[in-house]
Amino acid sequence: MCRRGFELRRGIDREPLTHCLYCKNPVRKKISPVNVPKLTAPLSVSDAKKAGFTLLEKRDRGTYEKL
Repeated sequence: MCRRGFELRRGIDREPLTHCLYCKNPVRKKISPVNVPKLTAPLSVSDAKKAGFTLLEKRDRGTYEKL
């Protein structure tokens, strides 16, 4: 298990892990990128409504109308 690595999620305020819990060998901290979905195109009004969003359009000074 240790040879391929392991994943351990710890709070940012906790001390970093210095040795493996199983084999006691030194470990390195690896921070992976955040998983953020990519949008290939802007959402259309119908897509936003299907997703459950309420769409508002600005009409006058601070007044909005529901689409």
